Amino acid sequence: MSDQNLADTWKTYLEAAVCEQCDWSYLLPSGALPVVCPHCFQASLTGIAEDTVTELYSRPPELVLPFTLPTENVTANIQQFARRIWFAPRDLTPENLQTRLQRVYLPMWLVDSDVRATWQAEVGFDYNVVSHQDSFDQNRGGWVSREVTETRVRWEPRVGRLTRTYANTAAPALEEHFVLQKRLGQFNLNAAQAYEADGIANSFVRLPNRLRSDAWPDAIPPLQTNAAEECRRACNADHFRQFRWKANYDNLNWTLLLLPMFTTYYLDDNETPQPVLIHGQSGRISGPQRASMKWAQQTALMILGVAIVIFVLSLLVGGIGLLAESPLLALGVMGLIVAIGIGLLAIAPIVIAWQFNRANKS
Repeated sequence: MSDQNLADTWKTYLEAAVCEQCDWSYLLPSGALPVVCPHCFQASLTGIAEDTVTELYSRPPELVLPFTLPTENVTANIQQFARRIWFAPRDLTPENLQTRLQRVYLPMWLVDSDVRATWQAEVGFDYNVVSHQDSFDQNRGGWVSREVTETRVRWEPRVGRLTRTYANTAAPALEEHFVLQKRLGQFNLNAAQAYEADGIANSFVRLPNRLRSDAWPDAIPPLQTNAAEECRRACNADHFRQFRWKANYDNLNWTLLLLPMFTTYYLDDNETPQPVLIHGQSGRISGPQRASMKWAQQTALMILGVAIVIFVLSLLVGGIGLLAESPLLALGVMGLIVAIGIGLLAIAPIVIAWQFNRANKS
């Protein structure tokens, strides 16, 4: 496959690359290499030979979820993330996170399928039962009867045949899909738009690493859910349960849906990049929240230094007061007490940082 094929189908010039550190592979604008990986930020991407990109990837996605999060919301969420970390690493600032922001599209498979099936289920119909309930009314001095209407369900078995074409059933295209979903949350797939080249400008497109044959079992449950709902409506039923079917699937057609995600990073105490992911629709942020033990230790040393200075000065003042038999002695004693108290507080930054890291340990 040639770059020209990509340009013809995707309507923009692209090249394929891979990160040898995290093994994520991408399509990115032609001429962008060398560039750091927008996932791990630990290595530069390496171009992939044309014949290593499968023919499937030469096809553009059918649908794209656009980045709908306003810029001001991105900024506000980044600021909130950076400022809620006690003793954050020096590199963790809203300005750094904002400057390093990258746009990445994550793939999902979409499959069209013709379905021929026989099915059976129990369908329920609501009906009302009128009865009378007696109760003692003290105000009326006797028993009174009132009418009560109760809704019940009549269940009946149903069997049938189903012949339908279901379009764009989504299935994961990444081995990491469910991990990313847990970190970022769900996407609103109803907001998807037809692919246009301008929509992926200045963006990285993550390539699938999950075969269609592996993804197909994940597409069957939503297909069955859609079929069950169609059968319920066909029966004009109020309730539907124990749906079972024996289905055949034909004419499978696979395309891609792209999901929007921002990525950025900060450097920890060891100068190691810590990736931060941001949902391109909701703005939800996911990333390691680690307090800097170096900063906590430096703060503790500063507090301890202040305590030592006060302690020494208090000794001098107290000594002068003792020799001169003046009120300076009492002042020196008070200074010693204050110095000891401040010295004990020196351990607080280390304890706070340790407890924060423990509470946010992934």
